[in-house]
Amino acid sequence: MISVGDTLPDATFMVFSDKGPETVDLGAKLKGRKVVMFGLPGAFTRGCSMTHLPSFIRTRQALADKGVDEVICVSVNDPFVMTAWGQQSGAAEAGITMLADPTAEFTKAIGLAFSAPVVGLYDRCQRFALMAEDGVVKVLNLEEEAGACKLTVGEELLEQI
Repeated sequence: MISVGDTLPDATFMVFSDKGPETVDLGAKLKGRKVVMFGLPGAFTRGCSMTHLPSFIRTRQALADKGVDEVICVSVNDPFVMTAWGQQSGAAEAGITMLADPTAEFTKAIGLAFSAPVVGLYDRCQRFALMAEDGVVKVLNLEEEAGACKLTVGEELLEQI
């Protein structure tokens, strides 16, 4: 499992742009930059849509004021869903980058994959929020109880940066 002091693994994400589906190299995004990343179980799910994502929309400017170059939302979804969710939720307008991890490559590499078949979630991402500088994790918050969204919200991370 990912820890403070670890370097984030190389991974390829997907986005849907005006040009269609495109890949995004995480290493290139992180190089020489201060980035906040947060991961969640799924686009349009209740806790993710009502609590987790909105907390980063609210704190986006305050994070920038603390020197954060980019805020990235990661979910095991396809790029079409992540783009639609970013537009519908206001995250895209707030400047949050919505990255799809369609095969859970990144999620598995950081040791945060889980499945909850009873609600139709397979190989999804546990909730996390982190701040990395040049790809090295400096602050990491993980939820301690399943279904909770308290320790990984934007306000909590903002206080720690």
